[in-house]
Amino acid sequence: MNHSPEDILKMVADPIFRLIGEAADELGQEAFVVGGYVRDGVMGRPQKNDLDFVTVGSGIALAKKVAKKTRAGKVHVFRNFGTAMIRHEELELEFVGARKESYDRGSRKPTVEEGSLEDDQNRRDFTVNALAIQLNAASFGQLLDPFDRIRDIAEERMRTPRDPDLTYSDDALRMLRCIRFSCQLGFTIDKDSLKAIKRNAH
Repeated sequence: MNHSPEDILKMVADPIFRLIGEAADELGQEAFVVGGYVRDGVMGRPQKNDLDFVTVGSGIALAKKVAKKTRAGKVHVFRNFGTAMIRHEELELEFVGARKESYDRGSRKPTVEEGSLEDDQNRRDFTVNALAIQLNAASFGQLLDPFDRIRDIAEERMRTPRDPDLTYSDDALRMLRCIRFSCQLGFTIDKDSLKAIKRNAH
């Protein structure tokens, strides 16, 4: 599955993406659109109106800066998770600072620390949701896939970024999400991931 730079740029053609990159540049932060929006764009599927953005720095500060630039009004802040959400026209934009997470057994609430984009990509549930497109002016439209995760989309495979036993024991809901994504996208669950689901299903 090959995507030219022009294909990637089409995914971020809406002016809101450059505006977010501009806001991030003013804050001295890197910013990326990530998750299902990028996955669906790569697959040629209709893209939804809820977008996820990761910034290396404060997601709340970036949301407030974007809200000011767009006159979006209220910024919904979830301080415990370091996230913020605004609405712009028909879009719902959620911002979070890049982070790494660790879980205590028996709880779905992670201990969160600041991290790099790579840390943030690794904490995600599945490789197909771990692609990122940079929005800063200097590298606008660059697809970041350091672990060749786009191959899993081409091979229609559900796989976790880390050891699947860790991914599923950290957050058991991910096992149900794996089944749901597999059904929705028509993807095959990677054999190691399927074995891990059986081991952790209890």
